[in-house]
Amino acid sequence: MAQAYPAYEGRPRRRGRKVLIGFVVLLLVLAGLLVVADRVAAGVAERVIADQVRQEVARQDVQSAPPRVDVGGFPFLTQVAAGRYEHISIVLTDVKGSVHGDTVSVPRLDVAAHNVRASLDTLRSRRGDVVAESVDGHATISYDSLAKLLDRPGLTLGERDGKLSVTAPVDILGKQLTVNGTADVTVANGKVALKFKDLTAAGLPNLPLARTLLANYANSISADVPLPELPFGLTVRQVEPKPDGLLVTADAKNVPINAAG
Repeated sequence: MAQAYPAYEGRPRRRGRKVLIGFVVLLLVLAGLLVVADRVAAGVAERVIADQVRQEVARQDVQSAPPRVDVGGFPFLTQVAAGRYEHISIVLTDVKGSVHGDTVSVPRLDVAAHNVRASLDTLRSRRGDVVAESVDGHATISYDSLAKLLDRPGLTLGERDGKLSVTAPVDILGKQLTVNGTADVTVANGKVALKFKDLTAAGLPNLPLARTLLANYANSISADVPLPELPFGLTVRQVEPKPDGLLVTADAKNVPINAAG
């Protein structure tokens, strides 16, 4: 005779599955809340650091639009507890510095700060040091600003085939000519060394004196051009002509990226 089992014996299994599902959902909700809390805390830190960067930039007599700061690394809260941040990106736009009374425009300065030390108390009170173990910077100096430093009427600079190019009007033996050519660009002692060579001018008289005058003009615009002081003590290491300006690569070690209170 077949034995009948009570229908209620299947209920514990269904109840167990519901408990398991509920537990998984709870874990997902908690994980989501932790992620949200982590990002909210990162946002607060970014605003605090951005404010202190703005003060530091102003202290160095450099003008710029409000900085944009992004704190990298996840989870953020563990970095807060350790007081050390893997990577902080700082973007400064419309940067303006002064060289011998002339304003040099840097449309954008990208700064990457690595292994940044900042205690929780510093972030909370906005007082204390925020120090980066190393900082890398990339900036683009507009050709118009660079041309102004050479102080030659009508001279324009640009990029051609990866080299710095020049176009300028020049008077040679009573003839108004347009000079074209390129320059070698190097860095020395915080200055951009421009060495113009192989200048040509359509219609140049085929005379030794005319060629000498053209060579003299090339020498006159070859110069060591000082750069504006970059924020965070950045030292220029390399310059490279690009279509939108002269790309400057710089770095520094053990850099305070805030105005310490």
